[in-house]
Amino acid sequence: MTWKYFRKTTVSKERQYELLRAPVITEKATLGSEHNQVTFRVPLDATKPEIKIAVEQVFEVKVVSVNTLRQQGKKKMFRGRRGQRSDYKKAIVRLAEGHSIDVTTGI
Repeated sequence: MTWKYFRKTTVSKERQYELLRAPVITEKATLGSEHNQVTFRVPLDATKPEIKIAVEQVFEVKVVSVNTLRQQGKKKMFRGRRGQRSDYKKAIVRLAEGHSIDVTTGI
Protein backbone atom coordinates (compact mmCIF):
# COMPACT_ATOMS: atom_id res chain seq x y z
CA MET A 1 0.00 0.00 0.00
CA THR A 2 1.37 3.39 -0.90
CA TRP A 3 0.86 6.40 1.27
CA LYS A 4 -0.16 9.64 -0.28
CA TYR A 5 0.73 12.89 1.32
CA PHE A 6 -1.98 15.48 1.17
CA ARG A 7 -1.06 19.12 1.16
CA LYS A 8 -3.35 21.87 2.28
CA THR A 9 -4.19 23.97 -0.74
CA THR A 10 -6.04 26.77 1.03
CA VAL A 11 -5.66 28.76 4.20
CA SER A 12 -8.46 31.00 5.48
CA LYS A 13 -8.06 34.76 5.10
CA GLU A 14 -7.91 35.22 8.87
CA ARG A 15 -5.16 32.60 9.19
CA GLN A 16 -3.19 34.18 6.30
CA TYR A 17 -2.97 37.53 8.05
CA GLU A 18 -2.30 35.83 11.41
CA LEU A 19 0.59 33.88 9.86
CA LEU A 20 2.37 36.90 8.39
CA ARG A 21 2.68 38.99 11.52
CA ALA A 22 5.37 41.42 10.38
CA PRO A 23 8.29 41.66 7.99
CA VAL A 24 11.72 41.58 9.62
CA ILE A 25 13.59 44.77 8.74
CA THR A 26 17.19 44.22 9.81
CA GLU A 27 20.49 44.58 8.03
CA LYS A 28 20.84 40.83 7.60
CA ALA A 29 17.24 40.42 6.37
CA THR A 30 17.64 43.18 3.79
CA LEU A 31 20.82 41.50 2.49
CA GLY A 32 18.60 38.50 1.70
CA SER A 33 16.66 40.63 -0.78
CA GLU A 34 19.65 40.34 -3.14
CA HIS A 35 18.82 36.62 -3.34
CA ASN A 36 15.02 37.10 -3.71
CA GLN A 37 14.43 36.39 -0.01
CA VAL A 38 11.96 38.06 2.34
CA THR A 39 11.86 37.43 6.10
CA PHE A 40 8.64 37.42 8.14
CA ARG A 41 7.83 36.95 11.80
CA VAL A 42 5.31 34.11 12.17
CA PRO A 43 3.53 32.30 15.04
CA LEU A 44 5.29 29.41 16.76
CA ASP A 45 2.70 26.91 15.45
CA ALA A 46 3.03 27.95 11.77
CA THR A 47 4.10 25.28 9.29
CA LYS A 48 6.12 25.71 6.10
CA PRO A 49 3.26 24.75 3.73
CA GLU A 50 0.90 27.18 5.50
CA ILE A 51 3.45 30.00 5.23
CA LYS A 52 4.04 29.28 1.54
CA ILE A 53 0.31 29.35 0.73
CA ALA A 54 -0.25 32.52 2.78
CA VAL A 55 2.58 34.45 1.07
CA GLU A 56 1.47 33.31 -2.40
CA GLN A 57 -2.15 34.32 -1.79
CA VAL A 58 -1.58 37.61 0.05
CA PHE A 59 1.18 39.03 -2.15
CA GLU A 60 0.33 37.14 -5.40
CA VAL A 61 3.90 35.89 -5.93
CA LYS A 62 5.46 32.47 -6.59
CA VAL A 63 7.35 30.99 -3.62
CA VAL A 64 10.24 28.61 -4.29
CA SER A 65 11.08 27.61 -0.71
CA VAL A 66 10.44 28.42 2.94
CA ASN A 67 13.00 28.08 5.74
CA THR A 68 11.99 28.57 9.36
CA LEU A 69 13.85 29.07 12.60
CA ARG A 70 12.81 29.38 16.23
CA GLN A 71 14.49 32.20 18.12
CA GLN A 72 14.75 31.78 21.89
CA GLY A 73 13.89 34.88 23.93
CA LYS A 74 16.77 36.70 25.58
CA LYS A 75 17.13 36.82 29.33
CA LYS A 76 17.22 40.48 30.36
CA MET A 77 17.30 42.56 33.52
CA PHE A 78 14.71 45.29 34.07
CA ARG A 79 14.88 47.45 37.21
CA GLY A 80 16.85 44.75 39.00
CA ARG A 81 14.43 41.94 38.12
CA ARG A 82 15.22 39.07 35.81
CA GLY A 83 12.91 38.71 32.87
CA GLN A 84 12.78 36.94 29.54
CA ARG A 85 11.57 38.08 26.16
CA SER A 86 9.09 35.87 24.35
CA ASP A 87 10.27 33.17 21.94
CA TYR A 88 9.38 33.76 18.30
CA LYS A 89 9.67 32.13 14.91
CA LYS A 90 11.03 33.61 11.68
CA ALA A 91 10.31 32.43 8.15
CA ILE A 92 12.75 33.15 5.33
CA VAL A 93 10.78 32.96 2.07
CA ARG A 94 12.62 32.60 -1.24
CA LEU A 95 10.70 33.96 -4.23
CA ALA A 96 10.88 32.86 -7.86
CA GLU A 97 12.87 34.92 -10.35
CA GLY A 98 11.03 38.06 -11.43
CA HIS A 99 8.83 38.20 -8.31
CA SER A 100 9.34 40.63 -5.47
CA ILE A 101 7.64 41.93 -2.35
CA ASP A 102 8.06 45.55 -1.21
CA VAL A 103 7.95 45.26 2.58
CA THR A 104 8.25 49.01 3.09
CA THR A 105 4.61 49.51 2.00
CA GLY A 106 1.47 48.25 3.74
CA ILE A 107 -0.59 45.29 2.61
